[in-house]
Amino acid sequence: MSSDFLKRLAAGPILCDGAMGTLLYAKGFFINRCYDELNLSQPDLIRSVHQEYLQAGAEVIETNTFGANSFRLARHGFGDRVHDINLAGASLARQIVTRKETDQTFFVAGSVGPLGVRIEPLGKTSLEEARAAFRDQIAALVEGGVDVIFFETFTSLEEIHQAILAAREVDSAIPVVAMVTIDEEGNCLDGSSPEAFGARLTEWGADVVGCNCSVGPAVMLEAIERVRRVTALPLVAQPNAGPPQSVEGRNIYLCSPEYMASYARKLVAAGAQVVGGCCGTTPEHIRSMKAALRVGSAKGTGFQVVTEAAKKVEIVVPPLEQRSRLGAKIASGEFVTMVEIVPPKGIDATKEIEGARYLKSLGIDVINIPDSPRASARMSNQALSILIQQQVGVETILHYTCRDRNVLSIQSDLLGAAAVGLKNILCVTGDPPKLGNYPDATAVFDVDSIGLVNIVHNLNRGLDIGANAIGGKNGTGFVVGVGANPGVLNLDEEVRRFEYKVEAGAELAITQPVFDVTLLEVFLRRIEHCRIPVIAGIWPLVSLRNAEFMKNELRVSVPDSIMKRMAAAANADAARAEGVAIAREMLLAVHEVVQGVQLSAPQSRYSSAVEVLQALEDGPKANVQVGS
Repeated sequence: MSSDFLKRLAAGPILCDGAMGTLLYAKGFFINRCYDELNLSQPDLIRSVHQEYLQAGAEVIETNTFGANSFRLARHGFGDRVHDINLAGASLARQIVTRKETDQTFFVAGSVGPLGVRIEPLGKTSLEEARAAFRDQIAALVEGGVDVIFFETFTSLEEIHQAILAAREVDSAIPVVAMVTIDEEGNCLDGSSPEAFGARLTEWGADVVGCNCSVGPAVMLEAIERVRRVTALPLVAQPNAGPPQSVEGRNIYLCSPEYMASYARKLVAAGAQVVGGCCGTTPEHIRSMKAALRVGSAKGTGFQVVTEAAKKVEIVVPPLEQRSRLGAKIASGEFVTMVEIVPPKGIDATKEIEGARYLKSLGIDVINIPDSPRASARMSNQALSILIQQQVGVETILHYTCRDRNVLSIQSDLLGAAAVGLKNILCVTGDPPKLGNYPDATAVFDVDSIGLVNIVHNLNRGLDIGANAIGGKNGTGFVVGVGANPGVLNLDEEVRRFEYKVEAGAELAITQPVFDVTLLEVFLRRIEHCRIPVIAGIWPLVSLRNAEFMKNELRVSVPDSIMKRMAAAANADAARAEGVAIAREMLLAVHEVVQGVQLSAPQSRYSSAVEVLQALEDGPKANVQVGS
């Protein structure tokens, strides 16, 4: 039957069904329900939806399996039912198609959606894990008798690539229809233009390529016209019934069946040989589209293929020494000194600016500005970075976290940061909100620090995450830093993630505070094969309580010998002095094995940081204690 689908496709446009979720919702099943599981618990309901679309004139029925992969099903407690749910979904659709009393041939399409997790390089799920999840789902659909695989609503080209590979591993002959979802400008949600995703889906071996979901028919028509320029493959278009409108708290799709029908003809004229509907479309929409296509077929429609190569412009990244003063010092092998200044909780940054001015006067190279540390609400560190660079004239390194931003916001922020002259960035995942003073705040975490480095690396080359040119002759030109934790319990995992960060484009690393030099030395040996300049974090403890907090809550390795020294301090002043003494010892111990130090200034005591740095001029005054 699979070869029959491609033969039928060559004979003329094929009409698919419409939305499954829209009808299930209308029948009283709310969106918090696992719709895919209804294949097992409500089979008659699913059969009835398929029957309605067949009666409306659809030639292709899609299985109720859009989210039936292990990742999405696990959220509802059905992670171990992938095979059963997909097999049932395919069987239910096959039963309805087989019962149809007509000489016409109908087809069952196995619906496969994205996994619902980010995959590398922007997420933690590996390409192999993603492909395996798709393979399990597709194998069950093929076992159930589908004629074709429909990949729908994909937002990432890398993910749909893994899905296509999985389909070919399961059955090299099964036809593959590959659809991405687009924004109002026609771009895939990873930023890829219609020309880019059309060319890549063709290159990767899909049989039909195109778009579905997210937008209405007008925007999709423009995208299909652009895809047609780069591929001679049949195209697919399954738009929503217009953009959703909020009516009394519910999302309503307002495009009429007649409007959708008029665009069905236009889509076919533009080269779409597979048409249907996505969110908001109903059997009434499909019935009108069927009538319109019948009329269009009688009149005859045609389209012209104009194939051209997708344009890809990549900017050569300037060498490190040309991107910033920090980059120049790192490139020349000079020892770099940084001091951390935490943004204020209000709008008055006078103290922080004066602190930066004081530190600059003493020769500090860079001011390191964290992003709402401990998930606390503070002044934007980007704003403080700009104020310090403009008013003080000392370079900053901007901590940039993934916690609060999706990938669109990340790219916008970074483009803006580069435009106002912020050239050094430290890519970190960020503390989750539950650690801060707003534990109910919502985190985003579209990507982690590894994914963020990939984004910055692309922007440096003048490309967005979809590998499209961002415009202009220059990339962002950031010096890309990452974090590292030599004292973490699972050092193997830390080294593995460090390797990924370097592979993604990291150019320097700043460690968590070092209180045990032995751990740092072990870490440096473990990363020798992927070594980049390492800046050691140095933290002058201010009290025993501070040391206890670092050890037990921040999980920083603080040896017992240091805990005892802080406990022995007679008063607050003595404790601060002891903390500075320990930090001086750490600085002298790491000086020859790292490329610089980042000095923290607890309680905004910038003089403490300076006292620590003075150890490089004073020389060792005490035995350095490097472990427990």
